[in-house]
Amino acid sequence: MRAGFCLLLMGSLLLAACSPPEPIRLGFIGGLTGRVADLGEAGRNGFQLAVEQANAAGGIGGRKIEILVKDDTQNPAQAKRVAEELVAAKVAAIIGPMTSAMAEPVLAAATAGGVTVISPTVTTAALTGKDDLFLRVISDTSNYAGLSANYHFTKNGVRSIAVVFDARNRAYTAGWLADFRKTFTGLGGTIVAEISFESGETTDYAALLRQMLVTKPDALLFISSALDTARFAQQAAQLKATQKIIGVEWAATERLMELGGKAVDGLYLAQFFDRDDKLPDFQNFRQAYAKRFQQPPGFASVAAYDATQATLQAIGKNKNGESLKQTLLERGPFIGAQQPIRFDRYGDAERRAYVTTVRDGRFVVIE
Repeated sequence: MRAGFCLLLMGSLLLAACSPPEPIRLGFIGGLTGRVADLGEAGRNGFQLAVEQANAAGGIGGRKIEILVKDDTQNPAQAKRVAEELVAAKVAAIIGPMTSAMAEPVLAAATAGGVTVISPTVTTAALTGKDDLFLRVISDTSNYAGLSANYHFTKNGVRSIAVVFDARNRAYTAGWLADFRKTFTGLGGTIVAEISFESGETTDYAALLRQMLVTKPDALLFISSALDTARFAQQAAQLKATQKIIGVEWAATERLMELGGKAVDGLYLAQFFDRDDKLPDFQNFRQAYAKRFQQPPGFASVAAYDATQATLQAIGKNKNGESLKQTLLERGPFIGAQQPIRFDRYGDAERRAYVTTVRDGRFVVIE
């Protein structure tokens, strides 16, 4: 009886010793359905590629990485619910969300569970300079809006501008407009109209364009997603508007040209992604992404890849007794696809921004 017990115990110990180590779980949250699915899908792809590459290299300390992907449906209640599910699944971190409107509900659930959130694309200034569990790999709206305002006033001859912004993502759009207004009016420009709308199936783009055009501005600014920006540009073309058209980095997905066609040629956008970057790290990323997903990467893809890479590298550098947030803040820089990723003491990051225009169906850097 005793010998049998010993053999059973030894067998259990051997089985435990031979069992693979528990995987490291990483969560992703983004809008994978609906009107901004292009952003969420591109982010998920960048996240997935980074994890697949890490697993192919042996994981982290011999542990594989397991991914859990959640759709926030661009609904705050759903975003909070799926974040709670990821916390319950004991993820090491959450990559996401992809829009500013979802940031606060995700962060609330993650904070309650002590889980760090690293966003690829949330730029709302409402989360800047806060000592919390929210980090991001890009600059806030002031960087892109300020660059856009300065360029159009000083180099593009724009003195008056009419604006339309999507109130469904107000955490981003209202902040972007405030930052743009501050720089543009400070230089001597005038904003002649500020019109809000809620993106949806019944959005009357023609009526909104007419409200903008009646003010006779030098330029039209669309603070909206790729889908809505494409629709506004098409309406501007149909109405034979001669004004310059300006978008925002939120719209700078590859779907913009697919939806807008020739109407978006000449559209200006400030963004952080240079698709013509010749650096070897980016070329390797671009080739791997195109091979895996049969399409070129967009800005959300590279940002999600960078957010995931920074997280995985930090987990690898993490020491006993040190939180993941502490490692991310103190043990950088981390290697990204286009530039090193450095977080300040609040988890905010700076990223070079460019003024681009759409030319022959491509984003071209002009400054």
